[in-house]
Amino acid sequence: MRAVQYDEFGSVPAVVEVPDPVAPIDGVVVRVAATGVCRSDWHAWKGHDDSVHLPHVPGHEFAGVVSSAGPDVRGFAVGDRVTAPFVFACGECEQCLDGATQVCIRQQQPGFTLPGSYAEAVVVPHADVNLVALPDAVGFAEAAGLGCRFGTAYHALHARGRVAAGEWVAVFGCGGVGLSTVIVAVAAGAEVVAVDVSPAALARAEALGAVPVPMDDAVGEAVRTVTGGGAHVSVDAFGSRATSVAAVAALRPRGRHVQVGLLLDDEAVPAIPMGRVIGDELELLGSHGISVGEYAAMLDDVVAGRLRPSESIGRTIGFDELPEAILAMDRPATSAGMTVAVF
Repeated sequence: MRAVQYDEFGSVPAVVEVPDPVAPIDGVVVRVAATGVCRSDWHAWKGHDDSVHLPHVPGHEFAGVVSSAGPDVRGFAVGDRVTAPFVFACGECEQCLDGATQVCIRQQQPGFTLPGSYAEAVVVPHADVNLVALPDAVGFAEAAGLGCRFGTAYHALHARGRVAAGEWVAVFGCGGVGLSTVIVAVAAGAEVVAVDVSPAALARAEALGAVPVPMDDAVGEAVRTVTGGGAHVSVDAFGSRATSVAAVAALRPRGRHVQVGLLLDDEAVPAIPMGRVIGDELELLGSHGISVGEYAAMLDDVVAGRLRPSESIGRTIGFDELPEAILAMDRPATSAGMTVAVF
């Protein structure tokens, strides 16, 4: 099959021929119909993730059709339309048994520990644990983001941030995750402030229902003014020292901050004002992907039209454009929203 592969970190990826994957005894092979181009793929390509071994096929958010299944798979069959979260869980550890598959202690990840979805097919182990049946009403392109960016936003706001109708949500960073967070927050009945340095990203967030606020040194005060005292929930969907500190500063007393964006290297230790965390009883929450058990409610909302993940898509490309899409993430974004490859 064809796959996008790089042999060295930071080298130009190429479309190559690799052996067809084989379904594990309890897993499946999914013929990929669409895959997202995510900032996490860029981190892997840059060598920021020590779980990646070369040569490597990236890609971790996808949707497609089961093309083969191992003999122990009971819940899925060849021809089923499916997607999956980017965390492939073991199904047996304490976290999995508690329903928290997104923090499985033996997790595997396509595009990181395993070959990913920038390929014509991808393997999903422990299929009965990790696969999600895709309703016919949900297209492959919009479903691709459910495994990472849109699903991550859904989990961050509902499972971690406990967002409620009428609350203010401040979203820092309006890329794929950030715009998805805006969509999920608006659907939950929240009021939303969106923060970014890009006028195009702010315009896209405003079109989705958010109040745009430019990112600068006074952004915390600006958000508190717009929200009448601070956000109830803040989400750092970008991942930097500046955005994480500003997102905490934008909270009102007893507010909840949810950290989604990865902080790396020199940015990894932000100077959070713990005195204010104590005095205002703030909550600092991490959020990682989405559990398999959350998909049913999320997909119900998508089918009913209450959630529209398609609105987070900025552009669609073809398979052969994937190498350039990775390289393009080295440069400032020229458009807002997530990129999806359809093939």
